[in-house]
Amino acid sequence: MATAILDGIETRYEVFGSGPPLLLFSPGGFNATVENWTEFGIYRRLNLLGHLEQRFTCIAFDKRESGRSGGRVERIGWDDYARQGAALLDHLDIERAHLLGGCVGCSIAAAFAVAHPQRTASIVLYSPAGGPRYRITQHGRFAEHLAYVMEEGLAAVVLLAAARETTFAQDPRVGPWASVLRRDRAFADEYAAQDPDAYGVLVEGMARLLFDRDTVPGAEPEDLLQLELPALVVPGHDASHATSAARYLEECLPQAEYWDVSVEAQTEETAPARVLSFLQKE
Repeated sequence: MATAILDGIETRYEVFGSGPPLLLFSPGGFNATVENWTEFGIYRRLNLLGHLEQRFTCIAFDKRESGRSGGRVERIGWDDYARQGAALLDHLDIERAHLLGGCVGCSIAAAFAVAHPQRTASIVLYSPAGGPRYRITQHGRFAEHLAYVMEEGLAAVVLLAAARETTFAQDPRVGPWASVLRRDRAFADEYAAQDPDAYGVLVEGMARLLFDRDTVPGAEPEDLLQLELPALVVPGHDASHATSAARYLEECLPQAEYWDVSVEAQTEETAPARVLSFLQKE
């Protein structure tokens, strides 16, 4: 494990394999960690990282407010997440890289590519998170968290986060800063001392900023339509990874290839080979 201070936030990262650089934006929502590439959802059975590291230098990290990375209480947007990835490339003295986003990482990868097209060699967007049910679920989590804050107070959130290992998705009451509250006592003390009303305004704004549409949130479609970069889009098919979300990215990205295959047909035999064939020709 290595750490670096990126955009003022302590970030845990790992580098695997050798070859051209591939920056990975982890799946897992508000708990997007390095381990999710081998332990979370579909990625557990695909073993993408195991195959990719044989041909690429894979750079994975815990997203801010996830795992062993730190955080900052502010109205977080997709550009803030993308900034962490760009700062990691700076830290590693890498000017340009391929991008791979999984799940929520697709929104961040797309935001990175829009902000830094000259630093992006190509983009793989695997099972992008999005769709109407995804938006509704996310807003519901933020609402449940704020209801708990208004009823019990911010100090109660700190105690609840410390008492269990649940994530924001598993128990919305602990909020999107739960992992940092558990790891950093000074952060937890500052968090508990905030004005609850001001905190409520901040969190409501964050939910609206992050999840403002019934497709893939993040980069604006007008910006994606101008993005002349090779892209591979691989669909999901469930409440959080609507197939319509993948089709939206295909429509918005001028050079997109769409792998039109069911989730069931995405296996360790088929998926890594498809991703590698795309990356190696770019």
